[in-house]
Amino acid sequence: MGVIDLFCNTSSLCLDRPKLSPSCCSLRRSRMTFMTPPAASAATPVKEDDQQECGSSLSGDSFIRPHLRKLAPYQPILPFEVLSTRLGRKPEDIVKLDANENPYGPPPEVFEALGSMRFPYIYPDPESRRLRAALAEDSGLESDYILAGCGADELIDLIMRCVLEPGDKIVDCPPTFTMYEFDAGVNAAVVIKVPRKSDFSLDVKRIVEVVEQEKPKCIFLTSPNNPDGSIIDDEALLQILNLPILVVLDEAYIEFSGLKSRMRWVKKFENLIVLRTFSKRAGIFFYLSKS
Repeated sequence: MGVIDLFCNTSSLCLDRPKLSPSCCSLRRSRMTFMTPPAASAATPVKEDDQQECGSSLSGDSFIRPHLRKLAPYQPILPFEVLSTRLGRKPEDIVKLDANENPYGPPPEVFEALGSMRFPYIYPDPESRRLRAALAEDSGLESDYILAGCGADELIDLIMRCVLEPGDKIVDCPPTFTMYEFDAGVNAAVVIKVPRKSDFSLDVKRIVEVVEQEKPKCIFLTSPNNPDGSIIDDEALLQILNLPILVVLDEAYIEFSGLKSRMRWVKKFENLIVLRTFSKRAGIFFYLSKS
């Protein structure tokens, strides 16, 4: 049965009411309900109480995708304002070490640049041309290979949304940055865990087996790793890059390792994405190097 509701009042323009028999039209308080009856039966009036009961049976959760309702919530760090209230101390007296943040903040030049921004009331360049040009000069990698983002979390999620279909698989190597597993859950992906060895090095042999057997779409690797600081050597990385899988190499802590970034490797390997960040070395923002 098809139903069309027309709501009318004296101050609004209403459609002309066609001449209808009582069996196919009911009028209540300026509310007209047109019903298309089945071919061989009389029309049944729609009760307003029934409509209200139908609407009241819905809940906010019913609109959420089922896999997200089952997802365990991510446990974020507490900001200075909350810690200050709980501890009864001024934010300036608190040294936060729980998120590996730069406790000193950005250099003074950053505040000067922010204070002298031109057109802060206009949306910024969506392609971040000036930023990418500066990063290209700093890294030695052309700006065409660089994508700026609002934090590593956004970039990780963006990679997954671009690459993964619901049910696709990723490889994670714990213990490591937990956002890989969380974002995979948000994107309805399946996480295959290949634990690190006792010395926190990668179990490359097991990774090769998993890629051959499970056909995952991508693997997330961190070097230096969070939380232990272990380094992925060239031999292990090259062996993984030769597999049919997208390799996302997170170099958030590379400045503290004394080693060179592998950003330039993206020009040679089509299946490599390198994540870099300013949050650790400079206390500001994040960016992504991509092939």
